[in-house]
Amino acid sequence: MASTMLKFTRVERAMPDKRDAKKRAVDFAEIYTDYSADAAAEQASRCSQCGVPFCQQGCPLQNNIPDWLKLAAEDRLEEAYNVSSATNNMPEVCGRICPQDRLCEGICTIEQSGHGTVTIGSIERHITDTAWKEGWIKPIKPPRERTQSAAIIGAGPAGLAAAEQLRRKGYQVTVYDRYDRGGGLLVYGIPGFKLEKDIVERRIKYLEDSGITFHFNIDIGAGTPLNQLRDEHDTVLIATGVYKARDLKAPGVGHPSVIPALDYLTASNKLGFGDSVPEFEDGGLNAEGKRVVVIGGGDTAMDCVRTAVRQGAKSVTCLYRRDRANMPGSQREVANAEEEGVKFEWLAAPEAILDTKAGKLKAVRSARMKLGLPDASGRQAPEKTDETFDVKADLVIKALGFDPEDLPALFDEPALTVNRWGAVRIDFATMQTSLKGVFAAGDIVRGASLVVWAIKDGRDAAEAMHAHMKAQAVLQKQAAE
Repeated sequence: MASTMLKFTRVERAMPDKRDAKKRAVDFAEIYTDYSADAAAEQASRCSQCGVPFCQQGCPLQNNIPDWLKLAAEDRLEEAYNVSSATNNMPEVCGRICPQDRLCEGICTIEQSGHGTVTIGSIERHITDTAWKEGWIKPIKPPRERTQSAAIIGAGPAGLAAAEQLRRKGYQVTVYDRYDRGGGLLVYGIPGFKLEKDIVERRIKYLEDSGITFHFNIDIGAGTPLNQLRDEHDTVLIATGVYKARDLKAPGVGHPSVIPALDYLTASNKLGFGDSVPEFEDGGLNAEGKRVVVIGGGDTAMDCVRTAVRQGAKSVTCLYRRDRANMPGSQREVANAEEEGVKFEWLAAPEAILDTKAGKLKAVRSARMKLGLPDASGRQAPEKTDETFDVKADLVIKALGFDPEDLPALFDEPALTVNRWGAVRIDFATMQTSLKGVFAAGDIVRGASLVVWAIKDGRDAAEAMHAHMKAQAVLQKQAAE
């Protein structure tokens, strides 16, 4: 091991090459190139192979990171992929969009020693992209087919992970989604410069080839009752995610040029597919030539500011009420945005949306903030000062986060219980909701969170559904005897 690994004192940390900011800011292609095989092996060899791997503890999926880093360093990429995919249903996605700086890489031992973290995410991406290229990823062929079936409501990360795990056990799986494509926010919420859409489409086709059935443009509750799914399937998983945008409370917020982040990002991503988007064509969701102000400090806000740059905005400003150190979004994404020309107004909170006498959007009046004592989240709470200032704006995008939709009403199922935030209540020991045989996973349970957490929840839900259906089968067999 010593000859292959532990090279962090001799080999410098090196990310894959990043495209020039001016060149990448005019298209939606991913900004990082892939490692060469030699570069990936060299970076993987920097791993110190810790006896207690903090990186693994920092990963919600508990990925066996040191193991597949060692295999990558030894150019045993097919084995590395097998280890990586054993705990992660979408390693090529996580390698691209996980905030590794806050998770596995953030607590890498050699990062703490001052040598710079192992580039775990980029190596993970290289391993899986190579596996696809070499044809090592084959459709699932369960050891035996089961007659029991599962319905998955939602084709986002949690639903897709659960569907794959259940299919591996031989269950008949059907995925229902309200949109016209699978992937959820991976497709319509995350821009192509972070995750090109053919990556997601390839994963959906793999699941289809594995025998999973997808029904798109199906709105559970409105057209297809939840009870119908319960009658047709042995178990049901609610994995809808959260899509209800949090609103801004300020005078003028109802102006037509003040828009939700997801509407804006969805329109942009649909254009990338070649779809017709009237709201973009009439200028409402198009930032070209406009002074754009994005309100928020999370990853969705970063997606919006960088999308506006690519649409040809005249200027792009991000308002965030705390400072840079206390923002929830990835610091790497902030740095990428700054390189592309985005201006950040830290410690700034909107107080009013201003327009002209003719009704045209003019500016966002903002209060200068200061940080006080830590709040319940552990971050310093923002407090208003007496200072205000105006940021000129032609388009304002609200990126304040998401809340659950009212699922009991949407599904016409009042017996489905939710908590005070609207998230579905589950028994965390079984992941079952208040409805027998109905389970829930992902953001609709934990609130808006990371893709990697959704995958983890989907995998856990699949295990719970498997246990439930096994118990059902035993009872049915006993009743028949």
